[in-house]
Amino acid sequence: GTAGLHVIVNALGIGVGDEVLVPSFTFAASANVVFYEGATPIFVDIEPDTFTLDPDDVRAKITAHTKAIMTVDVFGHPVLWDEILAIADEYGLAIIDDCCEALGSEYKGTPIGKLGDAGCFAFYPNKQITTGEGGVIVTDSDEIARITRSLRNQGRGEMGAWLEHERLGYNYRIDEMSAALGISQLARLETFINKREQVAQLYNQHLASLDWLHVPLVRDDVRVSRFVYVVLLAEGLDRNPVMAALADRGIPTRAYFSPLHVQPYIQKRMGDLRGTLSITENIASRTIALPFHNNFSEDHVKTVVDALAEVVALA
Repeated sequence: GTAGLHVIVNALGIGVGDEVLVPSFTFAASANVVFYEGATPIFVDIEPDTFTLDPDDVRAKITAHTKAIMTVDVFGHPVLWDEILAIADEYGLAIIDDCCEALGSEYKGTPIGKLGDAGCFAFYPNKQITTGEGGVIVTDSDEIARITRSLRNQGRGEMGAWLEHERLGYNYRIDEMSAALGISQLARLETFINKREQVAQLYNQHLASLDWLHVPLVRDDVRVSRFVYVVLLAEGLDRNPVMAALADRGIPTRAYFSPLHVQPYIQKRMGDLRGTLSITENIASRTIALPFHNNFSEDHVKTVVDALAEVVALA
């Protein structure tokens, strides 16, 4: 996914002096690929319910240096695409879709990956399908496709000789065995999506009675291909002792995500940005990813939910 996003940024000609609008509530690669090309990520706040890009803050952060919007369909939930597309069209901005977590998701019936100038899916082992490591770029632009094929293959041209290089490129080729694994899994994608949805619905049912917790919101106009199952604790609950107590019971959880704009390496580059994205910082301090995979049973869901209720009652 990182390699794919990187070559998209390069193919769009984004470089020194340019800015790309990026949510802070995402994995580090979303911003890193902008840094790789000498450009600057400008961090944008999120919607408080779906945790996706806030279109109003996107608009507010646009400057004369803005060249692109990096959308992130976080946890598999699509961004507010109609609004993002309208902003991009108004200001003449490219859209790079970091859809690494959203393989199989849809926005108003359109598959995610078709709505930006280019998008990237990732196949790390925790994704809907896996190749171990690897990813894929999707685009309707012949020019982006041509350049990204060259960039990932040491800068070789499509018809050039093996030792002729049209541009500075990278060794970002996926190996054939990994690709074969991905193709075999792709044929089972719908089965995997449905299994993950069943687990999510079991969680929704068993967590419904806990008024100090919010289950993941899914808007009516989207289809979400579940990547992880992340709950939001109520204001005032400290998630750290909750997660520690669950770990003591043999139940692993994870804090998802730590905002990028407060990461040490970002602060060294861009200064102290704490307090600049109030919704992101608030949401990020209250999210917990619960155990989740295709074959997670109802008994396992009950075990997690019962333990969660117990440790919060004791907190």
